Amino acid sequence: MTPRTPLGALLATVVIALVSMLVYAGLGRKRDADAQTKGTHFLMGAGDFLVHWFLWTLKPADALAARLGLSPDFFNVAGLSFGALSGLAIASGRLEWGGVAIALGGIADIMDGRVARARGLTNDYGKFIDSTLDRFVEVFALLGFVYFLRPFAWGPLAAAAALAGSLLVSYARARGESVGVLCKEGLMQRAERLVLTTVVCLADAAICEATGQPRGTAALWTLAVIAVLTLWTAVQRTFWISMRLRERDRAAGPS
Repeated sequence: MTPRTPLGALLATVVIALVSMLVYAGLGRKRDADAQTKGTHFLMGAGDFLVHWFLWTLKPADALAARLGLSPDFFNVAGLSFGALSGLAIASGRLEWGGVAIALGGIADIMDGRVARARGLTNDYGKFIDSTLDRFVEVFALLGFVYFLRPFAWGPLAAAAALAGSLLVSYARARGESVGVLCKEGLMQRAERLVLTTVVCLADAAICEATGQPRGTAALWTLAVIAVLTLWTAVQRTFWISMRLRERDRAAGPS
């Protein structure tokens, strides 16, 4: 039988998170300066409290990275490694370990940017390698789901559609930036995808046991939701960017 995370462990994790949120709120809910400078949002701004709370919990990691002199590339390699491990774990049915690896990879991704900005190391190389490795990480995890969900008739399709949508969301933004239009529109961006896949990996066994469904059912439905919303987000971004480009072209007049 595949090892599962006990429901009690999940509940304990939730309780710890809620207690830390209360502590953060009690200390004044100070917003993270780096996130504000970068314009970081979650759930189109509705979840910004969670963003600043989570970055507050990472303050010890910030201090440790500075003390050890860890470079952005260290975190890039760590994130890529955790991404590969997440795919292997998910494909082998160890969803809980896959969720842990996804979460650790996400933290590494956050840290590489924070370290680069704190040490004045932001450059074109860093922007390229960070965004490119992020795509590798997502591909690893979602390919793991393609294999894991093969017992379900629509499982591989749902995972493949989620993978395609995720890449289209990123591609639309990258192409927009290449022509001078920055677009962060849409609900299902990388942070939202990362949170959903992490949560369902950790909770799938408990949800399926509680509902009497086969293992992987919660993951299947979550991947289906990600697929629909990422494709919709890609359409939103394509439309939004094209409108900005049309407006710019009209303002410029005939060449």
